[in-house]
Amino acid sequence: MRLDVGTSVGCTDGPFGELADVVIDPTQNRVTHLVVQPRHTLGAARLVPVDLAEAADGESEIALRCTVDEAGELTTVTESAYIRMGEVPVTDPDWDVGVEDVLAMPYYSSMDPAGLYPVGYESSLQMTYDRIPKGEVEIRRSSAVISADQHDLGDVEAFLVDGDHITHIVLERGHFWGRRDVTIPISAVAEVKTDAVTLSLTKDEVGALPATHVHRWGR
Repeated sequence: MRLDVGTSVGCTDGPFGELADVVIDPTQNRVTHLVVQPRHTLGAARLVPVDLAEAADGESEIALRCTVDEAGELTTVTESAYIRMGEVPVTDPDWDVGVEDVLAMPYYSSMDPAGLYPVGYESSLQMTYDRIPKGEVEIRRSSAVISADQHDLGDVEAFLVDGDHITHIVLERGHFWGRRDVTIPISAVAEVKTDAVTLSLTKDEVGALPATHVHRWGR
């Protein structure tokens, strides 16, 4: 099965949402959960065990072996926190912090009487983050793919899986009309951590791999 981030996800009784992120056991290169964003419900992404998912032939490209109501009862992943710069959200014995997004940066509360220098600096920020199972990592569409010689090659586009085991990652390179998909075997992946994949191949070695030219609207 190919897991494209952004793919439609359906249940046995109707459409549910789209694949937002993939949660991985990095020690076994195994997908454990899908993060699915329900349609028309912002901020309510669900953590779906991968054994509920299968490839679908119909309108939805990923099918869940449960009803829409049952999927809606699954664990939500998104949390928010207001923390000081340099701090991390409160640790939990059962959960790790997955992908993070800053909602509000620190600000200056006022200016000096002459309007030249900010005073009253606020050092806290507001952020959202995903809770994922302990010891696992989370990959999203914008997660970086980095070469062995530390070049930023592009973003993760998809995973190819056999059962729940990852066989390949699909790298998206380029921009707009110049986008290309490069399929890379999991044996060429040196490390997977939250929001980043590091390869054991150099930039030139990746550049020599076969690539498929694609164009996707709205990306």
